[in-house]
Amino acid sequence: MDILSNTLEVLRTGRPMVTRTDAHAPWALKFQPISGAGFHVVVEGRCHLLPPHGQPLALRPGDIVFLRRGSGHTLCDVPGREPVDFVPERVDRSSPIGQVTMDGPGPHTVLVCGAYAIDIDRPHPLFSDLPEVIHLPAIPGRHPVLRSAVDQLCAEFHARQPGSEAVVTALIDLLLLYILRSWYAELPKEQTRGWAAALTDPVVAPALKAIHDDPGHPWTVESLGTRAGLSRAAFARRFASVVGEPPLTYLTNWRMATAARLLYQSPTPLSTIAQHTGYTSEFAFAKAFKRHFGSPPGAYRKQIKSAGDEPRGYNSR
Repeated sequence: MDILSNTLEVLRTGRPMVTRTDAHAPWALKFQPISGAGFHVVVEGRCHLLPPHGQPLALRPGDIVFLRRGSGHTLCDVPGREPVDFVPERVDRSSPIGQVTMDGPGPHTVLVCGAYAIDIDRPHPLFSDLPEVIHLPAIPGRHPVLRSAVDQLCAEFHARQPGSEAVVTALIDLLLLYILRSWYAELPKEQTRGWAAALTDPVVAPALKAIHDDPGHPWTVESLGTRAGLSRAAFARRFASVVGEPPLTYLTNWRMATAARLLYQSPTPLSTIAQHTGYTSEFAFAKAFKRHFGSPPGAYRKQIKSAGDEPRGYNSR
């Protein structure tokens, strides 16, 4: 099991929302905070991003900005403009790719703006370890796989062809993985810590892989440490230092996130979910699930189905 891919699969709670923004200067667009992670790709033209804190960030064609908590921010042609609010309900959703147009007499900028549905209120270390804003500028020769995906995305927006909507949707899905890969690759080795370090740590990575491969196994601190050749105490210290929480806490949180996804995505019986997530009985599973999420699994499944809600993810307490 690829730990990063598996983590993203479980933590994502829906398909990304994608909007093409055509803006002619003068313009400024204010984005409110969202429950998820936001992103922008500059397809053509130039603009500035005004983060909630810090200095304006100048963006040019091919640049990518990723906001891991979906923080409120403003995009504009030049700083100092009076912004208008981005209102999702007003976006033209007649196709899977929404459309926003801002008219003006000045230079034209095209952006791909969107959001990934991720439960940021109960963050997994994968996202909590990231900076608030990641800027990946379009530098020739740097991050070739990411650049290739962005180039394809820009090409689809420059010249729509049959199947463009499906291509764009697939590329946006891939973009999140490529952004994270590229960010990790940029970190100096001596500064690599947290989840970035965990993915390659010779002690922690095998334990994470074991948990993700088989969350239902009766793992103990000792059995996980054995995989790394460490004693129980030494492994527990190393895991908590790198990941930020004890190994059995991570295991429980991951089991609950996996259970939540199964409850939402499939009609899998509770007894099967209990077995898949390491509980000896449906009763034991239901008790643990209610303690974690605040409601028993059966009621949780009915609630999210009837309300059309997406499941909560990792670390629900």
